[in-house]
Amino acid sequence: MLLLRRCHCLTRFGPLSALRHQTSPGVAVRLWSSSSSGGEDQGSYQRAHTPSWRHALAGLLAGTGAVLAYGLHQHKAEQADNVQTVEKTSPLPIFTQEEVTSHRSLENGVWVTYKGGVYDITEFVAMHPGGDKILLAAGGALEPFWALYAVHNQEHVLEILSEYKVGELSSEDVKKQQSVVSSDPYSSDPERHPGLRVNSLKPFNAEPPPELLSDTYITPSAIFFKRNHLPVPQVDPASYQLHVEGLPGGELTLSLEELKTRFPKHTITATLQCAGNRRSEMNKVKQVKGLNWGIAAISNATWSGARLRDVLLAAGYGPDVAQWACHVQFEGLDKDVTGTTYGASIPLNKAVSEEGDVLLAYEMNGENLPADHGFPVRVVVPGIVGARNVKWLGKIIVSAEESSSHWQQNDYKGFSPGTDWDTVDFKSAPAIQELPIQSAITTPADGAVVDRSAEEVMVKGYAWSGGGREVVRVDVSLDGGKTWQVAQLKTSDKEQEPRPSPLPGRAWAWKLWEVTAPLPPEAQELEIVCKAVDNSYNMQPDTVAPIWNLRGVLSNAWHRVKVKIREDESEE
Repeated sequence: MLLLRRCHCLTRFGPLSALRHQTSPGVAVRLWSSSSSGGEDQGSYQRAHTPSWRHALAGLLAGTGAVLAYGLHQHKAEQADNVQTVEKTSPLPIFTQEEVTSHRSLENGVWVTYKGGVYDITEFVAMHPGGDKILLAAGGALEPFWALYAVHNQEHVLEILSEYKVGELSSEDVKKQQSVVSSDPYSSDPERHPGLRVNSLKPFNAEPPPELLSDTYITPSAIFFKRNHLPVPQVDPASYQLHVEGLPGGELTLSLEELKTRFPKHTITATLQCAGNRRSEMNKVKQVKGLNWGIAAISNATWSGARLRDVLLAAGYGPDVAQWACHVQFEGLDKDVTGTTYGASIPLNKAVSEEGDVLLAYEMNGENLPADHGFPVRVVVPGIVGARNVKWLGKIIVSAEESSSHWQQNDYKGFSPGTDWDTVDFKSAPAIQELPIQSAITTPADGAVVDRSAEEVMVKGYAWSGGGREVVRVDVSLDGGKTWQVAQLKTSDKEQEPRPSPLPGRAWAWKLWEVTAPLPPEAQELEIVCKAVDNSYNMQPDTVAPIWNLRGVLSNAWHRVKVKIREDESEE
């Protein structure tokens, strides 16, 4: 539960309490990597806004708060088991659990325990990214909360925590704590394909190797990128219920069987992309906060289910609903330790439009949804950022307001390159819905080597645009953008049987592309670049710096890879 900022953030809050003991280098507990990537500054938001505390806390716990994902890409989660215990010769006083428990308010001080140490975090509460929600752990152990997010297992977090150490927990109480077996909320998560490149274990977030991504037009479910914010819930399909509600209007509760039999089955092929896709390129310009995604936080699948429009009509929300409602909210069945669920919303006009193609999907690629992708039912909102495609759907709410969820109000928003965590105003930016034009090179990889004897190089990749806008062209350059050639677009896995052009405004799926070009005779290195154009003539920006933002979202600059040319060995 305790989320700690980097040390430089603490300097703004003056000297630490004289009662706090500084631990020596030999005593300090270390278990984290000092690299940083994480979520947005939830504290900044809560100082200026007042969403429901449960949703604010959800952001705190979700891995997208101010420092939640710092260093996720370093993958140090397993180091938690290697924490070194404090030396027995520690000069710090010994406290009983009863004494610790008596310090659970700002008036009496806020104390917590971790691995046998006692920490007075009273001063830290004021600067905590989640506001005073850290008080949920007050007077008790951090382990049950930190078990939910292995992302806490980073060196800088423990370094800062050590500054607040005031004593040791009595050996008797330590034994009592150790006798309590805390369940791992991720123990029931499904098995994943070993080829996935993992950005975070708990919650699980991973992308396929780029070269696999462009192998097939329809991404196999096993390697479709995984973006989870919380543990994967175990849902019994026999007892599953979907609740539809709103004011004014009717209410409707559907079982899985009713959803499948009462409403026509509709199928679409749609690409989903995480808002943080290609965030790693923004990190190279300046460090941002968020999972360090490469170019493969995007995938394409065939989805089947009931239209959201049909279900809303059955619940009593007819054409007149637009007179009072503007949004449709979704709540998932995935929960944090407080019971707060993942939530998001989309505009009403997208939800009810016949051309919107929003699905309550129960099938992916012709089979039941896999657990990681929302079994038994998820929302598929084609053309819209992945964060609004809520998985494990439990509730639909027709509303005059956007979702109050942290992920709608305090995350997945873009800002000016000049905006930092001290000046950001989350209300000043709209929640991301449609994503901009995007393309990337999947092969060859950056740093690859090709033989001069090959005489040519094949370049492959993907291209997609949000809002149903069709990709009409992909330009590829081998010399850093000086000269260009047009790539061949593919809309299916069959070379000779391309799919017909999508209906205007309903180009939900990506296009794979490829181009084969001769190796320039004098070049020893190629800088391969791609850029896509959609049917509104939106084009990708040429560099990352002008679109850099503190959350690292909407990264869609020209994609660049460098390839070396290996000369043939001369014969003796």
